[in-house]
Parts: sequence; structure tokens; C-alpha cells
Amino acid sequence: MPEVSLKRYRNIGIIAHIDAGKTTTTERVLFYTGRTHRIGSVDDGTTVTDWMDQERERGITIVSASVTAEWREHVINIIDTPGHIDFTAEVQRSLRVLDGGVVVFDAVQGVEPQTETVWRQADRYGVPRICFVNKMDRVGASYDRTIDMIRKRLAAHPVAMQIPIGEEKDFSGVVDLIEDVALVWSDESGEAPEKVEVPVELREQAEARRALLVEQIAETDDQLTEKFLDGAEITTKELHAALRRAVIHGKVTPVFCGSSLRNKGVQPLLNAVVDYLPSPLDIPPVRGLDPDGTKELMREAKPDAPMSALAFKIVTDPYVGRLVYLRIYSGKITKGSTVFNSTKGRKERIGRLIRMYADHREDIDEVSAGDIAAVLGMKNTFTGDTLSDPANPIVLESIVFPEPVIFAAIEPKTNADQDRMTEALQKLGEEDPTFRVGTDENTGQTMIWGMGELHLDVLIDRMRREFKVETNIGRPRVAYKESIRRALPNVEYRYVKQTGGHGQYGHVVMALEPGEPGSGIQFVDKVRGGNIPQEFIRAVEQGVREAAEGGVLAGYPLTDISVTLLDGSTHEVDSSKMAFKMAGSLAFKDGVQRADPVLLEPVMKVEVVVSDEAVGDVTGDLASRRGSIEALENRGGNTQIVRASAPLSEMFGYATDLRSMTQGRGVFSMEFHHYQQVGQRVTESLLAGAF
Repeated sequence: MPEVSLKRYRNIGIIAHIDAGKTTTTERVLFYTGRTHRIGSVDDGTTVTDWMDQERERGITIVSASVTAEWREHVINIIDTPGHIDFTAEVQRSLRVLDGGVVVFDAVQGVEPQTETVWRQADRYGVPRICFVNKMDRVGASYDRTIDMIRKRLAAHPVAMQIPIGEEKDFSGVVDLIEDVALVWSDESGEAPEKVEVPVELREQAEARRALLVEQIAETDDQLTEKFLDGAEITTKELHAALRRAVIHGKVTPVFCGSSLRNKGVQPLLNAVVDYLPSPLDIPPVRGLDPDGTKELMREAKPDAPMSALAFKIVTDPYVGRLVYLRIYSGKITKGSTVFNSTKGRKERIGRLIRMYADHREDIDEVSAGDIAAVLGMKNTFTGDTLSDPANPIVLESIVFPEPVIFAAIEPKTNADQDRMTEALQKLGEEDPTFRVGTDENTGQTMIWGMGELHLDVLIDRMRREFKVETNIGRPRVAYKESIRRALPNVEYRYVKQTGGHGQYGHVVMALEPGEPGSGIQFVDKVRGGNIPQEFIRAVEQGVREAAEGGVLAGYPLTDISVTLLDGSTHEVDSSKMAFKMAGSLAFKDGVQRADPVLLEPVMKVEVVVSDEAVGDVTGDLASRRGSIEALENRGGNTQIVRASAPLSEMFGYATDLRSMTQGRGVFSMEFHHYQQVGQRVTESLLAGAF
């Protein structure tokens, strides 16, 4: 690839709800940019980015795939992300390192639940977006309704950049409102759209829409606002420049439309990526801390700045070994050089540098600021770690992932599978931050945690295919948590142990109170007068956090508790870090026992799309699952959306039950929403082992 200036780079993700057409859109992008010579199909299992066997069989994206393409002399690094909520970690880590996003919508369904989730994640990371309303050729497709839903449900500021020519099966092209021309796709491959005059029947509508577009863009820029109010003409060049600035600052979101499957509308989308989404130079310098965590540092996206990069993905490749995906924020990384993992405090050697093309690889000698590449040969670098120049270390903000909500016991089928299973679980755990492995202290069984039934199902399938490990898996169970309902202003504990020689002495006084939902374990130090030295306070916190890993009711992790260390005392000879760690741990356990402990269960946000006649059955069934119906929305065309929340424990096997209730026509999506207290009857059943 020729040397390209940084302002011609675009790092973008394609994100959306499951089945909106992300992978199909990516395949068209690869075809039109010349990276492939035939168009891959999700249905035929011939896509480039869905390269895993499980992805091709199920027709869904499971892992985000990185692809590099070129368009109008720009280099576009594209990450095609999963839409299924069980693989939300893949979306989250991709958004963390991307400069821009293309959000794909189904023109029939509009804004769907997972779209809301990824939109919120993109808001959190400040990722500028453009929208693509896909599937315009389908029955019931509506561009205007989708834009209205983007405005209402996502609280966004959509700007319609086009109007469709023809509806549903007659959809043949778009009117480009800025350029005031029509683009029509008449050949089947869609390679060469024809530029024609705006059709007479759409002329009036196009003029009205263009006037609205000019007004919306002018509102984002003071100089253009003045010109607009004075009635002066605003040039196309001025509109492009103002729109680019507005998109980069998150003021507006341009909306385009097309049908990826029918090869219509993809080229204008590629032009929009180049014209409106930011280059690495357009985003603010990345911020981080020095390794001590005391001083804030900044790194500009310049090749001659000190090197900084974030590891955002680990992949175990069956042919070449362990690949670490990096986003380089500043400086350069060269093949064979040594870098510093400032998160772990260790040096790492760069083996091979690779530009990834889904599961294909191209060796490169150097990768510079603003680019994305993969490295072979790193043993101690994991997702979220920062790599930096050994002489100028920096620690960038890591990536926070949601907690898994489901777990199951797993065991190898034969003794020969035992060692291979341990190795497979370790490698899968390195790849996927939402997949956890542990041991049940009571039974000694190996336990695996994940984001849902599909997530665990895919991981077990991967173990069988990639690692040749046959396993038995137990019935999936819910990952409950424990908390407290009552505040205790004073919990005192003395840990005194006398043995031969030095004894052990640790004395702490702490207060416990229920924390905010989702706050985890908060530890506050309010010791005055140096009654407990600083190193012992850290030991107390460590003891508290370790004790919180197993609760007092059923051994589930404790959460949402605020712990304040108030006072304590030391012994000049017998006090030690271990003594204070034990004192902190035992004081915390004792306090939780007395603070009215309670079980918490994960509650899921559920959205069901069903025909009008099945609404009664579906709402009645959800109510019987301890669900609460939050809203019913008419989608049009004899279809209703039921929005509800329900405990995860009641939703196992729901897909099968929904199919039988709706003659196979109902579809649903479900994502984790929050933890809530479990009722007394269910708590008693749980503690009695009924679940």
C-alpha cells in the first residue's frame, strides 16, 4: 500500500442490531473498493468478514473482523461488529478504538433494541456517526419513519441527505440533496450508478427537503446562520465543510439510504465516510496517565510523537498463534522492536506486524499513528493494555466490559480431553473479556460464565472445532449477586492471633451501607490521625474486596455496598499487612451477616415483535414469567412491539415458547438491564436449591 497521509485515514466501525445488514453492507464495500472480485453472501456462507464456521452456519457475526480498503485515495480501516447482545463486548472494544461509525438500520424495523445499546456506547466514547437506512426494497420499508425513530428513540439530530426513488420493490435509486442530482442503479452489480436529473415527480419534494437540509446545516455554523438569515446563497462546498465539522463535533447525524443486498446506495455511503467522518487528525489528542497514576499526559496523532497504542482484541489463530490487535494513537511501531506494556510494567518484543484482512494476513514492516494492525509474538499483553515507548510510558484508559449474567458447569468427556480443555478455556478467556472461567469451591467443578445461552453455546462449539475438545456442559444457571438492605454505622473487629514468636494483630472499625445500583464495592478511607498506616489501609481494602467475591447467603459475589473505614489500632510488633487484610475481610463478612443480606437477580430488557392477534398470549406469558409490560407500540402492517422487563431466570428457553405461541412468526431480543432484589418466595426456593 503506498504511503498515505494521516488525514486520508478513516477508522470506522459498522454497527447495528442483529439482521440489519451490517455484514452484507461490508461485503459491498469490499467489492466496490476492489478488495474482492465477487460479492460474498451471508445466506451462502461466502462472506469475508464472517469467516468462522459458526458465523457462516448461523448467518450472524460473532467476532468483530478488521478489514482495510481504499476509496478515493483514502485508506479505510473497517471493523464489522456483531449485532447480537451476547457479543456486546466485541462492539464495545471496537468503539473504544474507532474514530467514526456507520450505524445500519433496517428500513422496516427502524430503531431496534441493540441499536439503542450501541448508540449509547458510541455516545459514551464520543464516536461521530453517519446512518444508513438499509433494506429499502422490502415490503413495509419507510425512510421517513426510520428518521423519525432516530430522532425520538435515540435523541439524535438526524439530517436526511437523500430521498429514495421508488418504494419497496420499485426502489431504484436516490436523490442526492446537497448535489441536487439523482443516482440510479440499473445494472445488477450496482458498480456504476448513473447520474441523472431529479425525476419530475420528485422535484417539488426534493426542493423542500433541500431547503430543510440547508437550514439544518446552517444552524450548526455561525457564519452560515448569518448567510441563511440574510437570504444569501450557501455554496455546495460550504455545506460539505460545515456538515463535516458538525458531524465530527456530534451536532448532527447524516442519514443515507439504500439496499445493500440489491447493490444500491453503497457508493454514496463510502463517499460520506470519506467526506464527513473524522481522520485521526480530527479527533482530540488521546489522554492518559503516567504509570504512577498521578500526572495526566497527552499524545498527539503524529508519527514523530512518543509511541502509544491500545490492545483492543486478542485472537488465537490456528495457523500463526496469538494475535494482538492494536490501535496506534501516536508514534510508530516497527517489526522486531521492543515496546513497553505500561499497564503490566513489562517489556514486549514485536514479532511480526500484520495488516488484517478478516482472516487473511499481509505482513508489513511498520505501522504509524492513526492506524490499526495486529502483532504476533506478544505473550503478556491482553485486552485493554497500553503499549508505549519505553522512555515515555503512558497508561491509556482501559476498556470496561459488562459482567456476565449466566454460568454453567463444564467437564471433559475423557481424561485425554482434560489438559486440552484447560488450554482451550485459557485461550478463549484471553480472547473474550466477558467469558470467565473458575472453580466451584464446594464441588471442585470447572465453571464458565458468559453473556447468554448463545454466547456459551458458541464457545463450546469453538472448543470442539478449533481445539478438538469434547465436553459435557451442565444446564445454564443465572449469575445471581448478593447485597445488603440495612446500613451499619459501626462494625468493629479485632484480629488477634498468638503463636510462637510474633503474633498477628489487626483492629478495624468500619461502616457499611447499601450502595447505588451498579456501583459494585466502594471503599472509602476516613481514618484520621494515622491510627492505621497507609500500607495497612490498602491491605484492609484488599481483604474487603476478596471477601466480597463470595456472599453469606449462597456464596454469590457481593455488590452495591459502600464500605467506609473509620478507625482502628495497631500493635508495634504484631501488626502486619496480612493481619489487617484478615481483619478487613472478617469485619466485612460479619457486617454483611448483620446488615440484612439479600439476593439480587439480573433483569433483562425484552422486546417482542408479534402479530396483533398474538399480543394477548405474549403479554400473558411474560406476566407469568414475573415480567412487567412497559409499553405496546403499533408498528403498522398488523404488527405490534411488546416492551417488557423480566428476570433472566424465567427467560430460559423463551425462543421455543415464543415460536409455538406465534406459529413461528414472533421474534424477540433481550439484553441485560439491571440487578434487582429477589422476592422472598424465590429467595427461599433458591436457597433450598430448587433452581
